[in-house]
Amino acid sequence: MNKSDERLEPGLYIVATPIGNLGDLSPRAASILARADAVAVEDSRVTAKLLNHIGTKRRMIPYHDHSADHVRTGLLARLATESIALVSDAGTPLISDPGYKLVRDARAAGAHIVTIPGPCAAIAALTLAGLPTDRFLFAGFLPSKEKAKADAIAELATIRATLILYESGPRLHATLTALQSGLGDRDAAVTREISKAFEEAVTGTLSVLAARYADGGPRGEIVIVVAPPGEAPPPEADTVDALLREAITRLPMAKAANEVAKATGLDKRELYARALAMRDDG
Repeated sequence: MNKSDERLEPGLYIVATPIGNLGDLSPRAASILARADAVAVEDSRVTAKLLNHIGTKRRMIPYHDHSADHVRTGLLARLATESIALVSDAGTPLISDPGYKLVRDARAAGAHIVTIPGPCAAIAALTLAGLPTDRFLFAGFLPSKEKAKADAIAELATIRATLILYESGPRLHATLTALQSGLGDRDAAVTREISKAFEEAVTGTLSVLAARYADGGPRGEIVIVVAPPGEAPPPEADTVDALLREAITRLPMAKAANEVAKATGLDKRELYARALAMRDDG
């Protein structure tokens, strides 16, 4: 028997699907989808097109924001004897969808769990943006209400990493404006139509991008990528001295200097010398 025709071991198979170009579906993902006993889907119409593309039909079980809680129990029961493939409409399941709860509960139940990696809009947008990639944070969709959105952005403002957010066209201008207000005029990119014929990554500062989309954003799903904050200014001398004095009350001199060095980014040898001077000065 050809391995591709073998029955899958019962369990949960997390399958990444194309975010645009159907050619991005991996051969392994296609094989899993063709052999699974059932496919848990966001929208059966979307997944049906994908299954048709690979020439197969499979039983589909709706699993989305509105059905997840009451469907999950049934899916968990099936995992003991059936292979269930979990897909989202596009990209990697669990990224900005309710799939993590199914994985969490399946793991707690001792089910066999396999991931089949592939396309992800957040990572694809990061590669297109030309912004730092050594540290990044995926923040999903920001809240729609103005106050809640501003509060969420304030939480992100001090994070020293590139930020990745999802957004829709109608909300794009308001979100870019709010990001500029809360983060400062950082470099950013607006990406859309990833892996499709009209793939686009528009770069510029947040103010430039907000002006560009002032009359409305494009259709389709959009990913905003925002550069991390610039280098923080060095702390004031009085602040450093206060940190050292407090640390010295709890720790030996060298450990106190090391603790303050980690907190401020300053050289620990210089801080140690400063701590010795403080002790000598009384």
